[in-house]
Amino acid sequence: MIGRWARFIAGSYPVLPSVLFAVAWAYGVTGLFAAVDPRAPHWTPGPGTAVAAATLAVDLLLMRALDDIRDLEYDRRFNPGRPLAAGAVRVRDLLVLYAAGTAGLLLLNAADPVAMTVLAVQLGYGALVLTLHHRAGWPSGDKLLLGLLVSFPAQLFLHVYLYAGYLHATWLGPHPSAAVAIGVVVLAGVHLELARKITRAPRPGERTYVSVFGLTATMAVALTAPVLSAALLLAWAGPPGRIVLPAVVVPLVLPMFAAWRFNRTESSRWPAAEPALYLLLTFAGYFLLGLQPS
Repeated sequence: MIGRWARFIAGSYPVLPSVLFAVAWAYGVTGLFAAVDPRAPHWTPGPGTAVAAATLAVDLLLMRALDDIRDLEYDRRFNPGRPLAAGAVRVRDLLVLYAAGTAGLLLLNAADPVAMTVLAVQLGYGALVLTLHHRAGWPSGDKLLLGLLVSFPAQLFLHVYLYAGYLHATWLGPHPSAAVAIGVVVLAGVHLELARKITRAPRPGERTYVSVFGLTATMAVALTAPVLSAALLLAWAGPPGRIVLPAVVVPLVLPMFAAWRFNRTESSRWPAAEPALYLLLTFAGYFLLGLQPS
């Protein structure tokens, strides 16, 4: 089974970029909570941030396993090289991986009971969604908007998990600024969700928001969301000084350049690497903002 897990990780969860993304998410969004919190002391990452980064790295692997199980029939048609679709790993293997990973993550976070509880809810929610899909076929993977709404709480719980860790490390209580921070990062994430699936000519049955909204509207939403995210952050992160303005605005160059390139070259698909690079650069900006003295 360990060998099949290794094949799954190699084919569905490339380790270096996935871990980099998890680390950037944990350090960046925790820094964002500090940047928008008017009560925050001078924030610096500590052991709890490292635990959060490791937790997200494993959690994203577990979520990938659930997604591959749910998308098995779709992948057999459109992504036959993925490990589960190709038969390199079995559904039962991934369920055991999920159970073992869940136990390990809860043990890793036992020192922070609130964060551990939020994490348990997030992992339990993922299992519930998979159970509903297996027993009732709901939600159908072809209904992108419904699927997005159903999947969104899992992402939201991870942001709340990071906030619980931030409060634990700073000895502060909850504050309304957390909702602002979550709104900022969720808007940034909308670009990743939409842009990575933009194509001029969807294949029959391909899951893309272009089939739901059309190409122009999908591009408009994908480009508006990061601008709104940056504007909301600028409104809460203090005066646009030497660090604030570049940290917030520079990441916007990537989606705008990608849009120019997509239209200029009339490529069939949105530049593949850009959405993830944008989010990584955005997380880096959050981290720098969090390090600023309040």
